[in-house]
Amino acid sequence: MPRKLRIFIPNQPQHVVVRGHNRNPILMCDNDFQFLYQCLYEAAEKHNLSVHAWVFMNNHLHLLVTPATAEALPRTMQSTGRRYAYYFNRTYQRSGALWQDRYKSSPVDTENYLLACYRYIELNPVRANIVRQPENYIYSSYHANALEKPDKLVTPHPVFLAFFNSKQKRKAYIELCQQSLSTKELENIRKGTEKGIGIGQADFLIRVAKLTA
Repeated sequence: MPRKLRIFIPNQPQHVVVRGHNRNPILMCDNDFQFLYQCLYEAAEKHNLSVHAWVFMNNHLHLLVTPATAEALPRTMQSTGRRYAYYFNRTYQRSGALWQDRYKSSPVDTENYLLACYRYIELNPVRANIVRQPENYIYSSYHANALEKPDKLVTPHPVFLAFFNSKQKRKAYIELCQQSLSTKELENIRKGTEKGIGIGQADFLIRVAKLTA
């Protein structure tokens, strides 16, 4: 069965998920987190991929990105995946696949779902009951987007900046992150990402569907 084509819409952000093979751990210690971060940063910079939000979990990672070209995202993920897999297998004296199939990706409705995807990604450790507050989990972009701490990987999306371009507005983002996503938002993000059909309202999903027809 042929692989489903990736959807590329110029200037359209995408939610990306990549998991460990059989959902096995891909990150075991601080050095692993730091090396994966560096791999992603260098690949994204080289291939012109803007990263707006990210979180590294024990056996998977989430990204919110905007690729500048149709090749920006696949080349970044390929470079990051290969380089990190080589490091991980060598470090832990293992062999075989590290990643589970291809990464999942789906275009995001900028007007209606961008901020929901920001929160979905940065609140992942809270939903997983790893921490009670997102600031207590160090491997995410929450520290940059909410607390304005330096993060060379993060490029704020223009829509995010339009809402949160001052300290007062950043406070509003922190307050927004204290609210759980609705069941509908969670379902739409998960379904849209898994199937690659788009994350957003009906008119946006119809637009995406036409691109794949």
